[in-house]
Amino acid sequence: MPRTASPARRSRLIRFAAAFAVLAALGGYLAVQYDSSGSKNPPRCVVEASDGDGGTSHTYEMSLAQAVNAATISAVGTTRGMPERAVTIALATALQESTLRNIDYGDRDSLGLFQQRPSQGWGTPAQLMDPVYSSGEFYDHLAEVPGYSRLPLTVAAQRVQRSGFPQAYAKHEPDAALLAAALTGRRPAALNCTPSTATADGPGDSAQVRAELVRAFGKDVLPDAVAAGASAASTVSVPVPAAVARSEDKAAQRGWELAHWAVAQSEALRIERVSYADRVWDAGSGWRTERAKDKETDTTAVRIQVVQ
Repeated sequence: MPRTASPARRSRLIRFAAAFAVLAALGGYLAVQYDSSGSKNPPRCVVEASDGDGGTSHTYEMSLAQAVNAATISAVGTTRGMPERAVTIALATALQESTLRNIDYGDRDSLGLFQQRPSQGWGTPAQLMDPVYSSGEFYDHLAEVPGYSRLPLTVAAQRVQRSGFPQAYAKHEPDAALLAAALTGRRPAALNCTPSTATADGPGDSAQVRAELVRAFGKDVLPDAVAAGASAASTVSVPVPAAVARSEDKAAQRGWELAHWAVAQSEALRIERVSYADRVWDAGSGWRTERAKDKETDTTAVRIQVVQ
């Protein structure tokens, strides 16, 4: 007949098992803090904004893929002339519907960033899996909502989405507003990404950068010669339009919008450096100030350099 463990022994075994579980959990947590190269900065993107008085700051962290989708949503909105409030509504909606992931599944036939349904006339499955197309559809419907910019975010989003959980959008508004302020360019150098492949073997493709710029911002984002890929150089210079440049504030915002888009795309398009005004972003170290000696700060173009 097997012996039964004493209460004291059972207590020791339970304590040992609990301690082992804690150590295992700690080991797992520490493991995810390091990427495959042992870096303390795993691939990610962070948006941060301070209250300006040295007080608390608001931070939102996301994956590189989420940052690409967020930047696309913002670019499509501003290209259509939509205000920052519209971009905030769109980002909050995508955060709720898909957590900014372009997923190929959902409730019934829902697809993509906004979980739009082919059966409800939003588009074909292939179209709805295209972030540029699905974002455009969202903005088209939002623009038809009278006074959407003055409505509570939940109300505006719900009139587009017809969700079964309309109040769910509210919890994403602070993060969406933070993202919109950075991605529309209103907050300079607010988005920082740590890509995992920017320094891997193999060059980037400046022609692909140009193509994606045109897809997100429209054909007018680049002069014809640049859009056609006349230059094979590793750096793409994206000019701030002359009509915008006449207003210093608008020029700066447009420049930062383009710069943040490029940083968000750093892994997808193998971008290793972005420069605008007196700031430079490097894939390995983030943003820094770099004002050239005896030279005016250049706010006429954003320069995007791919891995060579």
